[in-house]
Amino acid sequence: MEHKRYRTFNTKDTYPEQRLDNDLCQAVATRGGTTLWMRGQCPQDLDTAVNIKGNDPVEQTHKVMQNIRQLVEEAGGRMEHVVKLVVYLTDVRHREAVYRTMGEYIKGVHPVCTGLTVVALARPEWLVEIDATAVIPD
Repeated sequence: MEHKRYRTFNTKDTYPEQRLDNDLCQAVATRGGTTLWMRGQCPQDLDTAVNIKGNDPVEQTHKVMQNIRQLVEEAGGRMEHVVKLVVYLTDVRHREAVYRTMGEYIKGVHPVCTGLTVVALARPEWLVEIDATAVIPD
């Protein structure tokens, strides 16, 4: 089963002033498979719930995306099965760094993506949280 991606684009073209390189799309159609709904992933270890050290948005985003990849793989999928991401930032000035880092994990995937700036996340040291949805083929 291949997900149908509609109107794929790269953020290099839509946000040229922001030096981004994310493969996204406007819509994804899926058929069959197992839908994996993930809670918002934060910069902490999945096994111990210990936060990563540091207050760097790039480091935090790497951990968040590694958690997403780990959960998708534990469910029997691969990153190309990710169909939707929602990015929550506590500071819009971190957007470029977060999206550039996130882009390393979704190169060629083209999920739909929504980004929000929020007042705070569950812990004050968290700068980014990303929730994801994947559809894994049967």
